Amino acid sequence: MRDQPRTEENPAPEVWTGRATNRAQWLLAPAGAACLALGIKLAVDSAWTSGTAALTMSVVGCIAAGLLVLFGTLAFVHVELKLDRESVEVRCGHIGVPRRRIPLSHVAGADFTALVTPRQWGGWGYRWRPEKGTAVVVRRGEGIVLSLWDGHTFTITVDNAESAVRVIRARLRSIAPGTAA
Repeated sequence: MRDQPRTEENPAPEVWTGRATNRAQWLLAPAGAACLALGIKLAVDSAWTSGTAALTMSVVGCIAAGLLVLFGTLAFVHVELKLDRESVEVRCGHIGVPRRRIPLSHVAGADFTALVTPRQWGGWGYRWRPEKGTAVVVRRGEGIVLSLWDGHTFTITVDNAESAVRVIRARLRSIAPGTAA
């Protein structure tokens, strides 16, 4: 259920889900695949005569770079947010890793932010900055900022963030801090 107006007969949905996607990150996938293919080609069809150390470093470097770029693309091309009665769960990418589950009893408040940018956080992905907290940033745009009882914040870029903030605030009114929901 997404963004249905709340009324007396239509309270906050039982489970709210949201998602944000960055299709531009798919442009990195061919570069990762090319690095991986180059590493494999070097390993299989090598005519290097200058020694095995240089060849080994080149093969390992190309394969590692290719795998990192491909994993980064798969892990951070989109983010999914699931909000139920007990927690906020954030899952990244097609394989759902990294994942973070925050019990609502640990959330002090939720705020909407109209603009979250990769530049603010140092790039796309799962980010941590000592002065700002933790974030999952997959695209530029609206997001949710969760204030946690331990003083930290957690920011998530997600479409229809205002609706998610309304649902979180409604759920927080019925939960005592530091208790199980």
